[in-house]
Amino acid sequence: MSPELQLRVVADSRDRVAWLRARSRGITATDVAHLSTPASILRAAKQKLRPTGFSGNAYTDHGRRREPEIAAWIEAEHGILPSSALFRAEVEKRHLATPDGVVEDAHGRIVLSEIKTTNKPWRTIPRQYLRQVWWQQHVLGAERTLFVWEEHRDFRPLHDEPKCVWIDRDDDEIAKLVGMATSLIDELYRMTTGAAIAQDGMSPREQAMLRSATQDAYRALALID
Repeated sequence: MSPELQLRVVADSRDRVAWLRARSRGITATDVAHLSTPASILRAAKQKLRPTGFSGNAYTDHGRRREPEIAAWIEAEHGILPSSALFRAEVEKRHLATPDGVVEDAHGRIVLSEIKTTNKPWRTIPRQYLRQVWWQQHVLGAERTLFVWEEHRDFRPLHDEPKCVWIDRDDDEIAKLVGMATSLIDELYRMTTGAAIAQDGMSPREQAMLRSATQDAYRALALID
């Protein structure tokens, strides 16, 4: 990992308490996965402010058990190194992501991997997982992601090797997600301060300056302290 990328690591999921605290202070791939409508933004804001405390079930436990094995396969077959680091974006520090694998190629291009386990025979990648992948690419500046999934029945893998597909960076989809994330941040600000951020008539640069100026007052993304 390059020194520049290392400087953008804000936490490590192996220290779960610190990782969860850092995630609470920004917008993660999990947050944007279901952002598609104004109603979904409101639901995400409420979830961000009042987490359910969900710690997993049999399916998530199975995924956690299988992830190291699948990550080892990815490293052996594709050279992408396992990662547990939480990264921030280069410009907007509240944009966060924890990809399952990261590598920089000989040309300095960042390549990621994302691992899933499922009991369903996917014909296409579910849309929420594509949003997660695009968000991770946005945060790290990655060009492509190896999306890897292992199908199981009764928590037993069905095949000797997982399935995989390359997902290229899509700047149009990323731009949509960044817009949704900005709306989520604004909604969190409104819900925690009781006031909306007035941006009518402002240029994009002025809107960015306003968000920067109100960052200290904005506490919604730093609740878990």
